[in-house]
Amino acid sequence: MRIWLALGALNGLVGVAMGAAAAHALAATLDESQIALVRTASLYQCLHALALVGVEAMGERRMSLRLGFAGLLFAAGCLAFCGGLYARAFFDVAAGPLVPAGGVAFLAGWFMLFLAAFGRR
Repeated sequence: MRIWLALGALNGLVGVAMGAAAAHALAATLDESQIALVRTASLYQCLHALALVGVEAMGERRMSLRLGFAGLLFAAGCLAFCGGLYARAFFDVAAGPLVPAGGVAFLAGWFMLFLAAFGRR
């Protein structure tokens, strides 16, 4: 099952679509601070979509618990961090601890990927 590739592709699709919407379509409905939130979420979502694709590519050679956990943390970060910023921008919803928790998930995912680099071959 290629879950990390599928999640990477889905996050890439949504991230690019949201970035394009922020650049073109949302100017009439959102103010500059809301558009900035969408741009930030889009950037982080696209970057971590690539990280998920990388986890899949690395897993083709050798899957490890650390590598799988990195993928899970990247996916959770996309949902919490990016989703929280999108909710704040579009619905004026205070995301509470969701956005910081997503940021921590991103950091933890990168740390797990670092640890996976030193696992068995």
